[in-house]
Amino acid sequence: MSSPQILRGTSPQVQGPAPVTKRKILIVEKNDDAAREVAGRLIGLGYEVAAIAASIDEAIATKDHDADLALMNVVLPDGTNNVAAANALRQQWEIPVVFIIAETDEASMQRNGVTAYVVQPFTDRELRANIELALSKREAAIAMRDLEDRFFANSNDLLVFLDFGGRFKRVNSAWERTFGFTRQELMSRPFIDFVHPDDRERTLKQNAEVRSGGQALSFENRYRCKNGSYKWLRWNAASDSPEKVIYGVARDVTASKMAEEEREQLVRELQAALAEVRTLQEILPICSYCRKIRDDENYWHTVEGYISTHTSTRFSHSICPSCMSTRVDS
Repeated sequence: MSSPQILRGTSPQVQGPAPVTKRKILIVEKNDDAAREVAGRLIGLGYEVAAIAASIDEAIATKDHDADLALMNVVLPDGTNNVAAANALRQQWEIPVVFIIAETDEASMQRNGVTAYVVQPFTDRELRANIELALSKREAAIAMRDLEDRFFANSNDLLVFLDFGGRFKRVNSAWERTFGFTRQELMSRPFIDFVHPDDRERTLKQNAEVRSGGQALSFENRYRCKNGSYKWLRWNAASDSPEKVIYGVARDVTASKMAEEEREQLVRELQAALAEVRTLQEILPICSYCRKIRDDENYWHTVEGYISTHTSTRFSHSICPSCMSTRVDS
């Protein structure tokens, strides 16, 4: 049986056993014979070869391959190391990458945290196992991202990913409903621009503590609305240092803060009224003629008797100069 004919940038015409769902594999390999050999093995395992590219640049330029995974030699014949370059492919197509490596490359791959690879010479079973593992991880990541998207979309709380540079990486739609800014407007400026000027210093201090590994627990500050008003938020946040991201959740507590302020105002008013009542209670009813004082039981007492009863004061009788003068004149 002759080898399948494979043209770069096209899918091979020879079909292997038909799986329930065909997985499309993008091959990055400059050597034609090596690429043909890998393509034949993939087809035999039930995969479809989406395209064959001689380099990362060529793979990225291939716009219609619709691949589920890229299988590439870690070092191309021209000496290009694909480990670093593969990130461009992941960002372009959002697909996992499985490397084909020599045994001498394995220690280096492990040092760099790369786990998706097959060591030459490899069996079909090893090739399939690594491909399926990488695809399963991708599907789990997609499912997690979908769950995260639904959580973001449906949460009534304000959810945010804030990078260590002080900019929103992601906010949910609750921000738009609460403040009137679009998500694009919020993410286009440093977050501190939206914080009330009086709250900025302590907000930046709290932000620095979270970036250093601390947490924000029930931290409160005010954020500006598009109409110029401000709303109070209560925050819980923690950082992911390797990703340089702060994950935060906030709740609009403006209504409760206003109610609290109203309660405090009422307490102040009641305290003022109570102080006024106490002042009134300190006014003594005294007879305009005889100067006797009436007590709480409606009995009248002399000034000396009343004060002696209610205080520890004792009187020593004498005559003031004015009275003395009046008395002498008379």
